[in-house]
Order: sequence, then structure tokens, then C-alpha cells
Amino acid sequence: MSQLNFMMITASPDVAAFIEQHGVARIFMDQEVLGKAERQGHLDTHKAAHTLEQIAGVASVLKHAELMVRLNPLHVSTLSEVDAAIEHGAQRLMLPMFSSRDEVGQFLELVNGRVPITFLAETAASLVRLPDWLGLLTPGYDEVHIGLNDLSLSMGLSFLFEPMAARLLDPAAAVLNQAGVTWGVGGVARIGQGELPAETVLGEHVRLGSEWIILSRAFHSGAATSAALLETLDFPAEIEKLRQAETYWRGTDESMLLDNQRQLAECAYRLGNRGAA
Repeated sequence: MSQLNFMMITASPDVAAFIEQHGVARIFMDQEVLGKAERQGHLDTHKAAHTLEQIAGVASVLKHAELMVRLNPLHVSTLSEVDAAIEHGAQRLMLPMFSSRDEVGQFLELVNGRVPITFLAETAASLVRLPDWLGLLTPGYDEVHIGLNDLSLSMGLSFLFEPMAARLLDPAAAVLNQAGVTWGVGGVARIGQGELPAETVLGEHVRLGSEWIILSRAFHSGAATSAALLETLDFPAEIEKLRQAETYWRGTDESMLLDNQRQLAECAYRLGNRGAA
């Protein structure tokens, strides 16, 4: 059974070099700005665009971790963005906020196999249409990540884990697993922290078959240096705690995983209702 892989957003070469030595398999950099502030302005999410110089700086220090860059949604300058990101060291690109097979096909044509792509399914339309566009991807090369922030917003929900609570991701997970396309979903905080426990979230990843998860801002507090990261938390120890929780869930049976899902749902709906009040 595949192990969960961790990715983390940072523009700091110092942080990137440190975390790749301590269990982070993918460095996530972000150039998406178009429409993002309007959608997520009230959320504590990453909104500042990383520059090409920052991308090159992080690329120059990486020895093991893959460097992924999220671009803007498809627009007139997408090809230029693709070319520039690759030229500055991007080893994988991410396409956000798409809705249709045509958009997936268009982005694949622009990238033209130069690097693998992660398609960020974060709209209700992209999730509903997953069986229609998934066949365009190359299993083992391209991937899918389900983005809970914008997905919940597109559904008019108050808490990002409500789609997971309602088991709306179960059909998508089954389709992705059957197709052999590697995928992930959402992010995770530290074990023992957060109103929705990280260990509960990890159990749902194991049940669904997810292979990628983002270490959220709640996990690393946006540390800009490795020294700050170590002052904020014992990073290696916190990664080990996530691994221990994952190992626990992989040793349980389906009934325990379903019981965990029910606990996740109860907590997520409580937090969602509080946010809607």
C-alpha cells in the first residue's frame, strides 16, 4: 500500500533545503493570483505570488524533492507562464480552477509533455466531470489534487472539510484509484492541534486511497527560515507523529476507518454550522 507523501508551500531556499531532508517530497510554489483574492480573501490561505526568481532560487538548492509550481487558471498568457516556470526550474505544474475536458486538453497541449501536471480539481464542475476528463491524463505521470477550500466555497459551504464529511469524494476516489492515477486532497495540521484533529483527517486519507497531502499553514505557521521553523516546532518530530498516525490507520480495518469517517463528519458539520450561523 502506498505511503502518504507530504508537500509544503515555501519560497525560502533555506526552508526548502531543510524540509526535503525531513520527509517533504514536493516543494509547492504558487503563482496563482487571478481571481484568488476575490474567492478566498476571507480565508487564511496563501495568496502572494512567488516570482520567477524565487522559483529559480528554490530550484537551485533541491536535491531530492520535486518542485511544483501552481500557475494561474487558463488565460491568454498561459503559454508564457508555462514556458517561464519550466525555464526557471519547475519540475511539475499545477492547473487550478478548471471546469471541463476542453480546459484539461488545452493545458496538456500547452505543456506538451515537458513536465508532469497536477490538475487541481477544486470546482464542483471539475469533480462532477472527473470521469470525462481523467482519461486525458497519463497515469504515473500526471496527477490530480482535490482542493477543499475552493470546492467548499463553490458549494456554498462554510467549512472546507464538509465535502469530505458528506463522502462526496468517495466516487472520485474510486474513479481515480481504478484508473491508476495518483491523487491527493487538502492539507493537514499537526497531530493534536486544530478543531478537526489531524489524526482523523489522516484516517480518511487512508480510507480513500489518497497519496498526497499538503502540510498546511496551521502545521508550519508560515516560517520563512529553517531557524524559525525549528523555533515554531520540532519539524522532524511532527513529521514522525504524522507517520505514526498514518501507520496506525493502515493497521486498522474498514469498520474502524468508517467509524473515523463518521467522527470526521460530526466534527466538520458542527464547525460548518457554526460558521454559517
